Amino acid sequence: MDWSWVLAIAILLVLLGYEVYQYTMRKKALTILTEEEFKKDYRKAQLIDVREPKEFDAGHILGARNIPMSQMKARKAEIRQDLPVYLYCQSAQRSNRAAIMLYKAGYKNVFQLKGGYKRWTGKTKSK
Repeated sequence: MDWSWVLAIAILLVLLGYEVYQYTMRKKALTILTEEEFKKDYRKAQLIDVREPKEFDAGHILGARNIPMSQMKARKAEIRQDLPVYLYCQSAQRSNRAAIMLYKAGYKNVFQLKGGYKRWTGKTKSK
């Protein structure tokens, strides 16, 4: 038997298992909102941009606070658990990971902008 095939299949199964786990955790951890749904209540929530500072400075949703995904673990105490958390990044990948991290830390009202900042058509600010 060619062990390279066995190894390739094992790797594919691990990757598939990871994707299923991520999907399941995303479903538990957050609610994905369209831009219209996001706009309705984001001003009553904690609006967090999880992109890196250079991306944030280049342009962000008006009223957003920058807590990069790379710093989320160390800075999650800055985010209140008793208020809704609205997350976004460039395309929704980092905000997915941030939502799962917050969910595991006990946050329950976490929302994400569908499609991320690149699809946002509302008010923005840049430095």
